[in-house]
Amino acid sequence: MSSIPVLPGIQSQMIQTNRLKMHILTSGSDDGIPVLFIHGNGSSATFWEETMLALPDGFWGIAPDMRGYGDTEPLPIDATLGLSDMVADIHSLVETLELSRYHIVGHSMGGGIVMKYAMAHAADLLSITLVSPMSPYGYGGSKDENGTPCYEDGAPAGAAAVNPDFVKLLAAGDRGLENPMSPRNVFRQFYVKPPFIPEREEDLLSSMLSMRVGEDWYPGDFVPSPHWPGAAPGTKGVANAFTRKYFDASGFANIAPKPPVLWVRGADDLVISNNAMWDIAALGAMGFVPGWPGAEECPPQPMLDQIRAVLNQYKANGGAYEEVVIADAGHSVFLEKPAQFNQIFHTMLTQA
Repeated sequence: MSSIPVLPGIQSQMIQTNRLKMHILTSGSDDGIPVLFIHGNGSSATFWEETMLALPDGFWGIAPDMRGYGDTEPLPIDATLGLSDMVADIHSLVETLELSRYHIVGHSMGGGIVMKYAMAHAADLLSITLVSPMSPYGYGGSKDENGTPCYEDGAPAGAAAVNPDFVKLLAAGDRGLENPMSPRNVFRQFYVKPPFIPEREEDLLSSMLSMRVGEDWYPGDFVPSPHWPGAAPGTKGVANAFTRKYFDASGFANIAPKPPVLWVRGADDLVISNNAMWDIAALGAMGFVPGWPGAEECPPQPMLDQIRAVLNQYKANGGAYEEVVIADAGHSVFLEKPAQFNQIFHTMLTQA
């Protein structure tokens, strides 16, 4: 059962699939139309509870913790699979629950997982909602809307590009405000747009802290590189798995059939943007990381341009998508602006 308190109306259970033991949260009746919610990095199913409870009648919300997060069995993350291990985990849950057709929603890294999931299981999906998704070319290490790698070894991205103070404070379970890179400060500055503080901040912080820290999980390992900043992604852990070196969901544009796609993002998102504050190339360009080789060799990753290019190709191939930008919101619009988000999201669910 959940190690984090759940809201009234949310059920917590452990499900043994043919791959691993998964912790899931559910809402509504299991005879409703299923809606799968896939969380992002540094979070868990806990982040989705309010959104699940707000679902219209007739829908069954299902939110799993991914491996390495929450209360799911913490199997190691093979970075070389580019998050395909998590895709397979989700499908093993779908098979165990005997789901046939369902809606799917992904936030941040979860949006990238959902794009890859759709590449393998498009025929099962009624609709796809991407909430502040990471680029189909991963996080870090690419330089144009086509996802061209900056360097052949994957630099500058992955475990070596993660702030080491943040990792140490995560591992220590720090809940304070003293260090600017404490999990609570990171949540307040980057997960949402300041000065917003959610009512359930303590549970959301516990969700952040549920992420396993180490080479097999977050951030992973790294190897020396002749390229800036001197290290490249290794073969273990999630921060390497979602780099350009291993992750490529650009094939999403070619899936068949093509369910309707909703892309929702906050106008003031600092995590997913064309100048993202967790992209080491953007930090180098701002002078925060010394030795930056310049914009021709290693520009800030144009994440929004990359997402839009793939979705435009999806549309050109016969699909349909809508991009909705919510004003005065950051990386977690469903927490920050729930009424606006749910209105758009529920329209997708009921019309798809």
